[in-house]
Amino acid sequence: MTKPEPGRALGPVVSSAHLADGGLPALSEFEFGMILAGHAFNRWMTRCMAAAGVPDLSALDVLILHSVNHRGRPKRLADLCLVLSIEDTHLVSYGVKKLEAAGLVASGQAGKGKTIEITERGRDVCLRYREIREALLVRSLSATGIDATHLSDLAGMMRALSGHYDQASRAAVTL
Repeated sequence: MTKPEPGRALGPVVSSAHLADGGLPALSEFEFGMILAGHAFNRWMTRCMAAAGVPDLSALDVLILHSVNHRGRPKRLADLCLVLSIEDTHLVSYGVKKLEAAGLVASGQAGKGKTIEITERGRDVCLRYREIREALLVRSLSATGIDATHLSDLAGMMRALSGHYDQASRAAVTL
């Protein structure tokens, strides 16, 4: 491994230099940031949920639980898949079964369709998760002085970029 010359920039921090050699090196930097943030976020969710009293959930299970709890209304499986941007319905279905077995959600019926709703235990676990999140994550992040408006703008940009990745993935299927 060669050392960079003194005073010379190291270049973008990326996971795959061969991808950064293309037309938009900053995209490779962003992707590496997403990789790190995604793994950190998944670790955070599972460990926070374990601290909240439910240690055996995957990151996807935690996302499903919070989505079912959202606004306190029953959800359809298709709606959960759409909101979480998950194509493989069986992954969400498996997560729902796992959450049902843990007593965190319950299945219901709305017309011909199956619905999933939060149970009292599930609601309590989500509230405990929120308490831990406030104490461990929100408080420390707030202490950095991060601007909430900037954070919200960044979230909007990430959602917009996700649309570009979705479009590119659809195009890749046609190749």
